[in-house]
Amino acid sequence: MRTPSKRDWDLLAIAILSLVLILVIYLLPDSVLRIILGLPFILFFPGYAALTVLFPEDRSLETIERIALSFGLSIAISPLVGFGLNYTPFGIRLAPILISLSALNIALSLGGLFRRERAETPYLPFDPWKTVGTYVSMFKAEKGVDRALTVVLVISIISSMVALVYVVAVPNDGESYSEFYILGPDGKADGYPSNLTVGENASIIIGIANHENQVVEYTVEIWLVNMTYVNNATEIYHMYYFDSFTVTLNHTDADVDGDWTAQWETDYDFNVTVPGNYKLWFLLYQDGAPDLPYAATPMSDYVGTSAEDRIIGAVENDVQSLNLNLRVSST
Repeated sequence: MRTPSKRDWDLLAIAILSLVLILVIYLLPDSVLRIILGLPFILFFPGYAALTVLFPEDRSLETIERIALSFGLSIAISPLVGFGLNYTPFGIRLAPILISLSALNIALSLGGLFRRERAETPYLPFDPWKTVGTYVSMFKAEKGVDRALTVVLVISIISSMVALVYVVAVPNDGESYSEFYILGPDGKADGYPSNLTVGENASIIIGIANHENQVVEYTVEIWLVNMTYVNNATEIYHMYYFDSFTVTLNHTDADVDGDWTAQWETDYDFNVTVPGNYKLWFLLYQDGAPDLPYAATPMSDYVGTSAEDRIIGAVENDVQSLNLNLRVSST
C-alpha cells in the first residue's frame, strides 16, 4: 500500500478532524468550533468514508451523488451507533458517542484508503487549491452583470453558512417545562405501595425540577379519589382532600450530557383511613392552585363540587399530574 499523499486529503481530514473535535469538546467546550466540527462529524463524515469503502471506483458514483449519499448514509449510521450504545453499560452519553463515532470515522477512513489504493480508477477528491485557482480565473474573466451575479451568489452562500452556524451555536432557550415524578421508597421507579390496610403507613418520594427559565412556586395537591373511566367519561364517586404543600425552586438547566441529578425531592409518608379502591392523585400547579369551594380539610369529600374539575383536568392532561393505584382493605 502506497504512502497516503495529498490526493487523499479528504479521508485524512476526516480522521484528523475527528480527533480534533475530541480535543475541542474537552478543552474548549463553549467554543463555536464545537459546532463547526460537530455538524459534519455527525452528518457527513461517516457516510462519506463508508461510501469510499463501498464504492472506491470513480465510475461508481458521480461526485454530486457521492456528496448527497454521504449525508443520507451519515444520518442512517449515526443513530445506529447511539442505538447500539443504548444496549451497553456506557449508555447514550457524550463521551461514548464521541469516542464511538470518532473510532468509526477513523476506521472507515483507513478502510477507504485501503480500497482506494487497490481500485483501478479510484475516486479522488478535487484539488482544493487548483479548484480555487480555476474559479478565481473564471471570475476575473467575467464582466458586468455576470460578475455581479457571481458576487451575490457567493455572498448568499456564505451568509447561509454563517446563519446555520449561528442558529446551531446560539439556540433559543428551548421549551420550558417542569419535571414531576414519584419514586418508590428505595428511590427507584418501582416498589410503589399498592395494597394497603386501613391505617397502614406507606412511603414514596416526590420530586420536582424547574426548567421554566424563571423562579417558580409549585403547589402539590394530593387527592384520594374513587373513580371510573368508562366510554370516554370520568365518573367520580368520592374525592377526598388528602394533603398539599408548596416549594419554590430556581430555574436549573437540564444537563443532557451528564448524569441526571435531582433538583428537589422529599420523602412523603401517608396512610389511608377508609377502605376501597382508589387513585392517589398528585396535582402540580405553578404559582398557586385554583381556589376550592370551601376550606380544605383532610379527608373532606369534595365530590359533586367544582373541585372535580381538578381530576377531570388531570385525566385530560390539562393539569400536570401523577397517580398511584391503591387497594385499601379493612384488615
